[in-house]
Amino acid sequence: MSIDFTKGNGLVPVIIQHSTTLQVLMLGYMNVEAYTKTVEEKKVTFFSRTKNRLWTKGEESGNFLWVQEIQVDCDNDTLLIKADPVGPTCHKGTTSCFAEETPKGFLYVLERIIADRIDTNVESSYTNQLYKRGINKVAQKVGEEAIEVVIEAKDTNDELFKNEAADLLYHYLILLKAKGFTLTDIEEVLKNRN
Repeated sequence: MSIDFTKGNGLVPVIIQHSTTLQVLMLGYMNVEAYTKTVEEKKVTFFSRTKNRLWTKGEESGNFLWVQEIQVDCDNDTLLIKADPVGPTCHKGTTSCFAEETPKGFLYVLERIIADRIDTNVESSYTNQLYKRGINKVAQKVGEEAIEVVIEAKDTNDELFKNEAADLLYHYLILLKAKGFTLTDIEEVLKNRN
């Protein structure tokens, strides 16, 4: 990866994005040393312009940003880092320095939770219990939820409709897991159809 640190007097702007929800979390700056440390440790380290030193995000709070992917822009002078945050990113205690957490992208968080409950065999988990009953029971549950969505769509109670739609999506995610697929796989099919 070729990064041009000369344009910004030795610093490049770095956009931090949540690796799952894709929400923009913060903006910081890196010099060569901060970038190298980030790559080596897999924890985001910036060059703090106010402290005039390297600063690893979370060094005091424990709210680290674990690097999942690093991309450089077309001019080689800006970085995009997709990271998994530990706790809030902003010093004000919020998820993002730009706005509070939004529900957009939560399906991916839920997909991770579902996979974790199944992969770690959480005995008390409804998700895991349904999954263990096999593909036929999971598929049947998706069918039942789909019928309930159709029924509520014909009525006027918006809250019931939204709740049934949420139930359908939740059970659909379990079905995807049971079939060995992810939301990204389905998105790829839709993208290719576009």
